[in-house]
Amino acid sequence: MTVTRELIRRLPKAELHVHLDGCIRPETMLELAREQDVRLPADDPATLADAVFVRHADSLDEYLERYTITVSVMQSAMALERIAYEFVLDAAADNVRYVEVRYCPALHTPALTLEQAVEAPLAGFRRGEAETGTVVRVIVCGLRTLAPSVSDDLAALAVAFRDSGVVAFDLAGSERGHPAAAHAAAFAHARAHGLACTCHAGEAEGADSIRQALHVCGAQRLGHGTRLFEDPALEDEVLERGVPLEVCLTSNLHTHTVTDVSRHPVRRYFDRGGVVTLNTDSRLMDRTTLTDEYWLAHRALGFTREELERVILDSFQSAFVDGDLKERLIADARRELREVT
Repeated sequence: MTVTRELIRRLPKAELHVHLDGCIRPETMLELAREQDVRLPADDPATLADAVFVRHADSLDEYLERYTITVSVMQSAMALERIAYEFVLDAAADNVRYVEVRYCPALHTPALTLEQAVEAPLAGFRRGEAETGTVVRVIVCGLRTLAPSVSDDLAALAVAFRDSGVVAFDLAGSERGHPAAAHAAAFAHARAHGLACTCHAGEAEGADSIRQALHVCGAQRLGHGTRLFEDPALEDEVLERGVPLEVCLTSNLHTHTVTDVSRHPVRRYFDRGGVVTLNTDSRLMDRTTLTDEYWLAHRALGFTREELERVILDSFQSAFVDGDLKERLIADARRELREVT
């Protein structure tokens, strides 16, 4: 069957790596900026979208600078709840049936307490989930550039909300010069209390960063993991263990992790039997959707419909939920994949 973008849009999908503060509607940003007396780099939606678009960033660090713009309007409970609610509506419109969305609650203090910075988005996610049926779970992010003690607090926060919608702890932010090992205690706390862990690694830095994420921090999935091929032995280990890779094609291009999507190593990892998931990372900064990412994998990397369906099912299988919910999500996805023609 011919693969078209519209066919991909109609397929059920799961997303495991997407940042809440990278997915705000430009119109919403402008309204929130007026309400919170925040100055933005533009005063109309189209120009603002261009201002945060990162196609010309020279590095991951430059890419991350755009997040200061979105975070500036996310400093109230009302704003966080609205952004979370609209996030679910937009995901559902792209036929995303399950999504794990991540963000760092510490970026919303001192305007809010850490607890308020979790409760407000959870309220928005629940409202969106009730309206659309798209299931949403939260990953709490520590940041490499913040003190390890902040990561410790965030891991404890994640554990406190593990029965309210938080499913994992993550470490994000500037990778170069900020080793994950410094935050190992936070990961240990999360794991000791039954919380899953993922970790950004192998994006701005190479194999040693991935090794720290896996061997020191105990990550069960890898955020990006793009540069895994730089260490063949580590690549073998990851692929043999079936550690899921949270791949973000467009984002990797924009951060110069890769210079050409057609040469992205995800094709290599997939062909070697690795567990690959496709994700947007940031819908706003990367000007993409999950449908766009699957379409890009097809056009630039030759993924067939059968292969895309394997990625879809691997994404549901790699989700940080278990039991009856995961079984239902996978069963529903299998049924829908058979029905879409």
